[in-house]
Amino acid sequence: MKRMLAVLVLSALGPAWQGSAFAADHLDGAAVKTDAATDINDLYAWSTSDKINLVMTVFPQAGANAKFSAAAAYVFHTSSRANFAATASTALDIICTFDAAQKVSCWVGSDKTNYVSGDASASITSSSGKVRVHTGRHDDPFFFNLAGFNKVREIVKGAAASLTFDANGCPALDAATSGVLVNQLKQTATGGAAANFFAGLNTLAIVLQIDKSVLTAGGPLMSVWAGTHRLTP
Repeated sequence: MKRMLAVLVLSALGPAWQGSAFAADHLDGAAVKTDAATDINDLYAWSTSDKINLVMTVFPQAGANAKFSAAAAYVFHTSSRANFAATASTALDIICTFDAAQKVSCWVGSDKTNYVSGDASASITSSSGKVRVHTGRHDDPFFFNLAGFNKVREIVKGAAASLTFDANGCPALDAATSGVLVNQLKQTATGGAAANFFAGLNTLAIVLQIDKSVLTAGGPLMSVWAGTHRLTP
């Protein structure tokens, strides 16, 4: 299936430490595209004073008939720890599945009061009041200037034979060359304003809002990665 990592969400440390993270992976190869409902586009995570918000988007270029898979689990794998140096951590998985009617069931750890099930096209809340879930089709929020990126790739590929590389495999570029490439990423191949390839495209989203106390049992430093997993028949 597919996995994606986003680190870090800093939580429970007060307003000065509120943070966000995201990971993106669009336009995959043919093998992943054969099962669009389990193809992760993006993972977003951010916190407020008392909540952690998690979003997984799947199904690139989702049309009006796009549906979540009833044969897969959509999982947010989270862990929390005391600080960056801590080796001990507490893991908690959030597992969401869908039936053929697109009703969702989400388990947040093993606490049954944090279980959510039903039609989440608006939003639904667990009996504990600590977990809120929404699912549905939305505009793809990711911005990517594909034309500018492809132009940069073309320039670099053409110059590859003359480049030198350091021990880490990074090309040695002078400031002027670096500036040219950075500016190209801000415009189209012909010099026009950067255009978002994903403008007007939709994706399916699983959106969760969870009380911070539920996800930070191991400490105030939290990380999350997402995966889609095929269910055993």
